[in-house]
Amino acid sequence: MMRILRTALCAAAFATAAIAMPALAGGGHDHSSHDHSSHDHASHDHSAMEGKKVMAGDLHLSGHWTRAMLPGQKVGGGYVTITNNGSEDDRLLSATTPASGRMEIHEMAVVDDVMKMRNLPEGLPLPAGETVELKPGSYHLMFMEVEEPFEEGGMVPVVLTFEKAGEVELVLPIMAADTREMDHDHSDHGAKTN
Repeated sequence: MMRILRTALCAAAFATAAIAMPALAGGGHDHSSHDHSSHDHASHDHSAMEGKKVMAGDLHLSGHWTRAMLPGQKVGGGYVTITNNGSEDDRLLSATTPASGRMEIHEMAVVDDVMKMRNLPEGLPLPAGETVELKPGSYHLMFMEVEEPFEEGGMVPVVLTFEKAGEVELVLPIMAADTREMDHDHSDHGAKTN
């Protein structure tokens, strides 16, 4: 019964975030001249889902973000750093979002001198005491069947499901399309655990 209630509450919260997402995306937010030290996060609808870093069981999640997409683009990547501070291995099993038709966990690797991307249907191992980075050119979350391309300045709600730590809600800020890595000023946006 509690799981059903929690699922219903999660769905309601994410429905609210999904409705607010286009309004936030259209804000024309200029990150290049943005002073985070004086920014009033309470003025944004996503403020209730923000947090500096997220702890979920023994997992520490930080630096979550995604990139803006070109008009008509149907796929995109999502990134996050996950540290397993526990004594037991965990595993990222899946990811979901209302912002795309489906999501997969991908790995990029060089095979026979060719960079290839492949789905990890068994999930991504998170060894005890280690940090795993989902970043451009490496492991990443893959947004697929995206109907409304992500716009810089917006936010994308995501639920990550872990084998031991359970479900974790993140809100990924949408950075410029040419962003290579998350800078420190933007690494503290959007997270909530269940």
